[in-house]
Amino acid sequence: MIDHARDLASVRDATERLLSAVGKLDNASVTESSRLPGWTRGHVLAHLARNADALVNVFEGRPMYVSGEARDADIERDAPRPLDAQLADVRESAARLQDAWAVPGDWSRTVELRNGITDAASRVPFRRWVEVELHHVDLGIGYELEDLPAEFTERESEFLAARFAGHPDVPPTRLTDGTRAWSTGREASAPEVTVTGRPADLLGWLAGRREGTALSAQGGPLPALPPL
Repeated sequence: MIDHARDLASVRDATERLLSAVGKLDNASVTESSRLPGWTRGHVLAHLARNADALVNVFEGRPMYVSGEARDADIERDAPRPLDAQLADVRESAARLQDAWAVPGDWSRTVELRNGITDAASRVPFRRWVEVELHHVDLGIGYELEDLPAEFTERESEFLAARFAGHPDVPPTRLTDGTRAWSTGREASAPEVTVTGRPADLLGWLAGRREGTALSAQGGPLPALPPL
């Protein structure tokens, strides 16, 4: 069962970790490439700020983004800013989002996200937590998948395994870190492939952050996952 109050606290903690780490950079570092193709660290920070404002829109009953083009244009506009402007924007937009979440409301209601995706309002704080944690890793400033909270790694791995479940291009697959196991891919009475690895390596592969070279696959080659 989703505990949105706990996730709200986790988002605050993750945001503070990110702000503290980014605060040690300088203006030149913000303009350097991130781990996301075509994006500088400034792009990543601008995206996090605009994503927070977009989620405010969601909770206040407006479209998440005016359009995909407008979303991309806003990120491009804000990416070149100096460090102090980036930090202030991430901090202030995060505060606006927390304020929107503090307004009493029905957390069981369905809200509409980007591209027509819908979800329970109670699951949105976890979605934001994912944005903050994974993009902190994407900045390439010393925070790695191995540094993610264990609860986060387990929940996001479960979420991504469920996302690929039933996908016709992914063979029936069992994923395990030696302690936990998940099923994904096409429906079948038994898995064709079993993928085993450390929690961070499994999450990195599922989230498109690692190629999966540290994983072992039995029963067939490591499946090729479609883009998220």
